[in-house]
Amino acid sequence: MLNVSEIVQTVKSLIETRVNLVKTEIQNEIMGIISRVILLVAMAVLVLLVFLFLSLSLAFYLSSFLQSPFMGFLIVSLIYLLILLLLYYGRYNAGVQRNVQNGIKSFIFDKIKGNDSDEK
Repeated sequence: MLNVSEIVQTVKSLIETRVNLVKTEIQNEIMGIISRVILLVAMAVLVLLVFLFLSLSLAFYLSSFLQSPFMGFLIVSLIYLLILLLLYYGRYNAGVQRNVQNGIKSFIFDKIKGNDSDEK
């Protein structure tokens, strides 16, 4: 016959094992989220640098094309001002907000769901 203390000890060890497993799963999910956020920030920085150099290139090209040292930079600045105004007036558009939120969610969280389905 099984002793009651052996049963209690077995149940305790099973509970401890399950708690450790849940802790490990949570740590893995958090690390996945953190790594995706870091990747997103790095990508954003690189995109900003690309836009900076493309903007400078366009401004210098327009300046030489228009034979005016400042007109190219003025035109590029006005383009960015127009984009800023469009974003400002469209900031409360539910469709735009939903698309941005879905894009961020899918980039950060969908891979975790994909890993869960791969493991099963």
